[in-house]
Amino acid sequence: MTTPDLSVVVLSWNTKDLTLECLRALYAEKPRHSREVIVVDNGSKDGSADAIAAQYPQVVLARNEDNEGYSGGNNQGAKLATGRFLCLLNSDTEVREGALDRLVDWLIEHPEYGAAAPRLVSPDGSLQRACMAFPGLATAICFDTFWGKFPPGKWVDNRYFMKSFDHAHSRDVDQPPGACFMMHREEYAKYGGLDEELWLFFNDVDICRRLWKDGRKIRYVAEAEVLHHVGASTKSFDGFVVIWHKNRMAYYRKHYGKWVDGFMRMVVRMRAFEERVRIWRRNRGDKGRRRAETDHLRGVIQEILARPEGAR
Repeated sequence: MTTPDLSVVVLSWNTKDLTLECLRALYAEKPRHSREVIVVDNGSKDGSADAIAAQYPQVVLARNEDNEGYSGGNNQGAKLATGRFLCLLNSDTEVREGALDRLVDWLIEHPEYGAAAPRLVSPDGSLQRACMAFPGLATAICFDTFWGKFPPGKWVDNRYFMKSFDHAHSRDVDQPPGACFMMHREEYAKYGGLDEELWLFFNDVDICRRLWKDGRKIRYVAEAEVLHHVGASTKSFDGFVVIWHKNRMAYYRKHYGKWVDGFMRMVVRMRAFEERVRIWRRNRGDKGRRRAETDHLRGVIQEILARPEGAR
């Protein structure tokens, strides 16, 4: 059996209709570079796996009993892959004709690059500004807080979100959109894949940072286009806020050292204070609701800041 040029790993979790559309788009074109498609169904309860098996028997399908997370599920798919290149493709995407071929072309023609990603567009055709700079310590303070609304915090946020970049042309970036991310499969394996401690968030940021630390450049290829239904899985995920904060704290510890843990816990408490003020303002005339929302917030913060068993 001939080894394919590209292995496409699609991770599916309760997105049956979107996953089927994703696969339809993949098989609608005749690619120049040979490919295999691997779907990891991450414990879906909506009949996704059976529908995929029935409609696309040519797909390599892995069925998980439970949700193994974004990192774990993609790593599972990568272990089944045999292609020279590996593309992690979200189930809420539809590749445009030639998009993946263009990414493969870039990586073949520019061996100094470790990864490439396409331009993302919304269903209405609007461009998604999805490239970002690596988050620094100031980013942790300013992101989604009062401090990011005014200078100099606003400047920090603008840098993080690459507000000066129009996303209409190709360029090197720190972290491109993770919804469609391509790299050399052997290099992915060398890194051990995505960091599974970063269960759902910041895993793509982490692997990009590891590539950059090794002197490997990353390319945003605007000529390759992929439609993206933003957050179709994550927006319905129970515990979204807690996992996001825990994964962010783990990312900062990994790249800044254990000393940053105290700093990040302070950042969480600062953000919680802001939320308490908002709760008080919107519930001035309803003490019962204010108390209930404050109690819920307190529980969320305790869960975020809870240390793993055995940790000091």
